[in-house]
Amino acid sequence: MEQALLDTPQDEFLSCLQSVFGYRVFRAGQRDVVEQICSGQDCLVIMPTGGGKSLCYQLPALLLPGLTLVVSPLISLMKDQVDSLTQMGVAAAYLNSSLPWEESTKVLQQMHSGELKLLYVSPERLLQGQFIERLKSLSISLFAIDEAHCISQWGHDFRPEYAALGQLRQHFEQVPIMALTATADQATRHDICQRLTISPYSLLTSFDRPNIRYTVVEKLSASNQVRQFIEQQNGNSGIIYCSSRRRVDEVSERLKLQGFKAEAYHAGKTQEDRGEVQDKFLRDQIDIVVATVAFGMGINKSNVRYVVHYDIPKSVEAYYQETGRAGRDGLDSEALLLFDPNDIGRVRHLIEQSEPGPQQQVEFHKLNTMAAFAEAQTCRRQVLLHYFDESALKPCGNCDICLDPPKRYDGIEDAQKVLSCIYRLNQGFGVNYLIDILRGSKAANVLDRGHNKLSTWGVGKDKSQEYWLSVTRQLIHLGLASQDITRGSSVTLNASARVVLKGEVSLQLAEPRMVLPSIKRRSTGSKTRIDYDRKLFAKLKLLRRSLAEELDVPPYLVFNDATLAEMAAILPTSPRELLAVNGVGERKLERFGGAFLDEITQYLTRADL
Repeated sequence: MEQALLDTPQDEFLSCLQSVFGYRVFRAGQRDVVEQICSGQDCLVIMPTGGGKSLCYQLPALLLPGLTLVVSPLISLMKDQVDSLTQMGVAAAYLNSSLPWEESTKVLQQMHSGELKLLYVSPERLLQGQFIERLKSLSISLFAIDEAHCISQWGHDFRPEYAALGQLRQHFEQVPIMALTATADQATRHDICQRLTISPYSLLTSFDRPNIRYTVVEKLSASNQVRQFIEQQNGNSGIIYCSSRRRVDEVSERLKLQGFKAEAYHAGKTQEDRGEVQDKFLRDQIDIVVATVAFGMGINKSNVRYVVHYDIPKSVEAYYQETGRAGRDGLDSEALLLFDPNDIGRVRHLIEQSEPGPQQQVEFHKLNTMAAFAEAQTCRRQVLLHYFDESALKPCGNCDICLDPPKRYDGIEDAQKVLSCIYRLNQGFGVNYLIDILRGSKAANVLDRGHNKLSTWGVGKDKSQEYWLSVTRQLIHLGLASQDITRGSSVTLNASARVVLKGEVSLQLAEPRMVLPSIKRRSTGSKTRIDYDRKLFAKLKLLRRSLAEELDVPPYLVFNDATLAEMAAILPTSPRELLAVNGVGERKLERFGGAFLDEITQYLTRADL
């Protein structure tokens, strides 16, 4: 009977999903991408962190006849992915500078003998002439380019070596290319396709991470605020991002003196030290990593419960990607940003030190949009989603603005002043210049252009610069206007502005407030919470750690927290029932199933006594 579930006829896609990866059903859009890539169609996949991007190329790699090359930017990301696949019985390997010569030679031999299904490489290694020639003698089924936003000059982490990946099409005309990222606005997505010369099937799923609570508080006494926040986390895993190495060291030392299990991670430490910190964190031997942005990309640790930004990130994409490292397992998690408006000026000064040109202007634009997020008076999640061109009609109920809402007022008149001014300026100027016109500026550039003669000049002179900045940003967040990064961040009108300008709708705005509130922590309203036995969950975590130590792997590679929580909820007592738990595939059932079933059975037996 136990084997009956596995013997049920299934199509090859679903069968592979269940038997290898242990998932019962595909997530939204995954199956479509798998089918398209298996038919030879290029694909662009935009999915949030933890949304299942990797499966979109890993599953086809097992079904297609040849080798899948995965382009990855970091050594840690490659190792993490390969370790995870190996635990599932998949033939995968990586090539990078961390491997000794003997290991590299062995991997190349496996590649040529057809033993591998997936090979992870850096863009630099992939594009070496000698390596390209090696690949031409093999059967290559797919190129998967992870963190594809690095390709684009509009992306928040542009890398010239990634941009060079457009050469792949010249060498391998018939091999499909899949580009994947969690963070790409419209300009970035278009640039990725152009540089790779692909006209792809595109999957753009929701950017929403409903299990993450977003909170921004005014940075007053940062060290005390962080300490109080961490004390509420009950020893859960978390990451604290700081803007400089010096601050990383200061914060980590202070936390250790306060009794927390924390370590520092930044590029000033040796590769050996960084590897040790990362390994301890993955194995749950420390609770907190204090780091610069050098830490975290591609780290697949699923039970990170919170991310703190001690300083403001340089872009919304960076913030989204870094906060997305919390709650990859779908369980409730938190993102806390300590915001000091002075940080904006500090980061802006750093950008000014870079070479003037288009890239510098992109960085200025992205910093301004991050400042707008931090100062927002509307639902944080709505602001984030709108930035990625996704509308959210209702506030989320799970951010500081929703939990401690600002006062509202009838904002139709203010909105009409701003939107009309955008129109009078022919949608060709940025936010600050727009506000200069509203407030009746007599600056030389205003007078030279004759904009002091516009009907909207001075209509807002009774309000401060900060007031109109807040109102304008709210209108952008609500989707009535946008900023065009490709046109010097000029403010443009959207179609939805028409009814506001005509006064055909009512419009409630938040009263601009210069001081952000420190809100009390409240229970989350996340829909992802499941009801499970906490005592059994704790026992399963101990068992998982014991097995992981025997295998010398991070605990989440045995099973992640979400899988353990589901076990503690449905209480499986047979292989068939355990196989129905998400994250339990045939290989893991075979390797770990007996131990977990024994633990659950013993727990239930003791509970019945």
